[in-house]
This record gives sequence, structure tokens and C-alpha cells, in this order.
Amino acid sequence: MSISTATLLTLAEGAAKKTALTGTATSTSSSSTTSSTSDAALSSLGQNYTEFLTLLTTQLEHQDPSSPMSTDSFTSELAQFAGVEQQVQTNSNLATLISATQENTLAEGKSLLGSTATATSSRFALQNGSAETSYTASSTAPVAIAVSDASGTIVKTETLTPAVGTNTWTWNGVSDSGSSEPNGIYSISVMQTAASGPPQSLATTTAGTITGLNQSSSGVNVNLGDYSTSLGNVTGITDASSSSS
Repeated sequence: MSISTATLLTLAEGAAKKTALTGTATSTSSSSTTSSTSDAALSSLGQNYTEFLTLLTTQLEHQDPSSPMSTDSFTSELAQFAGVEQQVQTNSNLATLISATQENTLAEGKSLLGSTATATSSRFALQNGSAETSYTASSTAPVAIAVSDASGTIVKTETLTPAVGTNTWTWNGVSDSGSSEPNGIYSISVMQTAASGPPQSLATTTAGTITGLNQSSSGVNVNLGDYSTSLGNVTGITDASSSSS
């Protein structure tokens, strides 16, 4: 059963609001968090090991000479302490290696500044009064597009007839009320009428100019204006010199 364009647009608005209000913000914390966790684990392990040796020494001093304590138990515990310490140190060294690799990626990534990157996301950045997203339509059935600001307020809506295949939608930052929205992060939803069943939400791919890279606890992030996403989420990069030629 087909639905009206107004209903389709309402669904798109609801999805855009939900993304804006419940979406997970990109973490910008440094990988030093992992390192500090390993340091704390080693410190705690050292304190426990010292307490264990103190108790063991005291026990040996007060044992019955005619029935000496078996060495099997505390030898086993010593081996366990050594194994745990080695594992914690390995994790710490691995974190240091990962951090060094990320720093190298950041250094090499300077050449990407000014290039255009694409990433699959329901968020995009308005940069210098322009934002671009693309989606793939399987039919020419009506499509409703809704854009929400960070507070969940719908600022731009549009209904159109797409082409079969990849479609690109560009927003000039002008809201439905005619005002120019500020640069920043916005959420977008694209809904299309289905031949049968409920409307379909179409995945969107955001495009933007790379303005920086930063290191977080989860890896290296690429900044497209105010929008930041993991380097692993980037689906394509167009060199700045290539796009300008």
C-alpha cells in the first residue's frame, strides 16, 4: 500500500531527529587511556605481589619445624604472578606500538588535508555553506529527505523523484524558513516508498573536505569540518590536486 508524500516526509524527519539526539559522539580521548590503565594494573599487581611475599615470609617464620609447609602452593602462586605481570607488560607494550603507528599515520595524513573524503554515515558537515550526501535508489519511487541540527530541530526537508542508482543531494545551508544555517554537524535521513511493505530508509554517504586528523582511543579520526569519523569508515578519498584540476 502506497503512502502519501507527507507521511514519507514525517518518517524521514523522525529518523533524522533520532539520529541527532541518540547518535554516539566520536571519542576524542587519547590512546594514553590504554597506557594509564596498563600502568595502574602493573601498580596494583606490584602491591599484591609485595603483600603476598610478606604473608609468605611471615608464614614461613611461624611454621611448625616438624611439619614444614609444602612449597607447591606458593611456587604455583609465584608462577601465576609472573604470568600475569608478563601479560600486563605485553599489553602495555602493544598499546605503545599502536600509539606509535597512529602517530605515524597522523604524520603521513597531513598530505590528505584539503582532499575530499566520503564515508557512510547518517551525519554530515556543513562546510562553508555547503554539504553533500549520496544515496542509492532501487526505483524512481518518491524520496523524502530531512536534515536535523544537533538539537533535533528539523531545518531542511525536500521530496523528489530519484534516478535508479546513485543519487547525489547537495544542500546550500539554507533552511526551509529561508535562513542560512551555521557550519556544523547535521543529521540526515532519506526515506523511499517501497513497492510493497513499509517505506525504506536508504543509507547515505557523506562527502566533505578533510580539515584535519586526530588520534583517539579507537584509532585515527578524519575531520570533515566539525564532523569526525574513524579513518576505517572512510570509503574514498579524492586528492585535492585531482579535484581542482
